[in-house]
Amino acid sequence: MAEPTTHTEVPQGHGTFPPFDPQTFPSQLFWLTLVFVLLYVLMAKVALPRIGRIIEERRKHIDAHLAEAQGFKEQSDAAIVAHDKMLAEARSQAQAMANTIRQQKAAEAEETRTRLEAQLRERLAAAEQSIATARSSAMANVKTIAADSAAAIIERLIGRTPSKEEIAAALREEPNSRGPTDT
Repeated sequence: MAEPTTHTEVPQGHGTFPPFDPQTFPSQLFWLTLVFVLLYVLMAKVALPRIGRIIEERRKHIDAHLAEAQGFKEQSDAAIVAHDKMLAEARSQAQAMANTIRQQKAAEAEETRTRLEAQLRERLAAAEQSIATARSSAMANVKTIAADSAAAIIERLIGRTPSKEEIAAALREEPNSRGPTDT
């Protein structure tokens, strides 16, 4: 078997790391400049204009959406104002209708009240007339009943029936005119 070899020695003539070797600086600077110029041209002529166009399109797209959103906001504001105006008009119309109906119902109630009061006055007048008629007929009957009762009482007390003239004369006399009073 072969023995493994370990590399611990630095090869001859290459004592420093190549990028740090002063002999390779001019070629490194040349390639650095060439790559930088190529990358700069590539970025300035190809990548940056594309990125600029994309950013500009995106900005236009966003501006269009913002303008559209502003238009929608203005439309919604106008719709809200119109809705509030219609709501206020509806409320005022409802209030006017309610007032009109309230006035009509009050007028109808007043008319009904006046009609019922007139009917009640008529009924009251008829009732008073009926009462007056009943009272006068009752008063006419009271004299007859009083005469019959007086005749019956006298007949029982004294045993003889008084004449109708005596009873009528007794009923016509004033209560205080019979004689001296016990005062």
